[in-house]
Amino acid sequence: MCGNNMSVPLLAEAVTVSGTEKETAVVIFLHGLGDTGHGWADSMTSIRLPYIKYICPHAPRIPVTLNMKMTMPSWFDLMGLSPESPEDEAGIKRAAENIKAIIDHEVKNGIPSNRILLGGFSQGGALSLYTALTSQQQLAGVVGLSCWLPLHKTFPQAASGSGNKGTPILQCHGEMDPMIPVQFGAMTAEKLKTIVSPGNITFRTYPGLMHSSCPQVSSQKPQALSTLTRLRSKTH
Repeated sequence: MCGNNMSVPLLAEAVTVSGTEKETAVVIFLHGLGDTGHGWADSMTSIRLPYIKYICPHAPRIPVTLNMKMTMPSWFDLMGLSPESPEDEAGIKRAAENIKAIIDHEVKNGIPSNRILLGGFSQGGALSLYTALTSQQQLAGVVGLSCWLPLHKTFPQAASGSGNKGTPILQCHGEMDPMIPVQFGAMTAEKLKTIVSPGNITFRTYPGLMHSSCPQVSSQKPQALSTLTRLRSKTH
């Protein structure tokens, strides 16, 4: 292994859960607005496998327009939570490049990109989708919980050079989500089908669930384990 975490700003402070065996796969999971990587690092233990390293970075603290310019952890500025809200294009692209830098770092350290799973909740899920669809590195899969596709009007053109048009994407969304309505999630799933192979898009909804994640994490366990177990069989 080689490489220096200090050369990748988000890795320097990220919460990392190392594997208990030789690490042959990586999960990168991004938290939502106002949160940190600590809670998600704990949650990842429910799907933990010994050969996987889990990386939960912290978003930088910036003023957020949606929250009266209060400074808080945020991957990019948010002006609104509807499909027609103005968006922080420069901030979204900058954040995606920072996540791609983590992916590149892991690849340089010996983990093939197709054994790296990218996921996130809410704003973190949104960033995961955008990053994957604009990345040339082919990933193992993408998991987006209670989220949307940022800069959706720029697609499918924005994904012209993506290595993930055949990558499985799992979306999970609560049917009673008051912050990011499930209809927004459904619209995102339909948009994704115009960008990647439609058969690779899975959209699951949860009756009675609000803007929450615990049931979603539990429900994604079989699929996440199945994906990474198949990957393991190729190299072990």
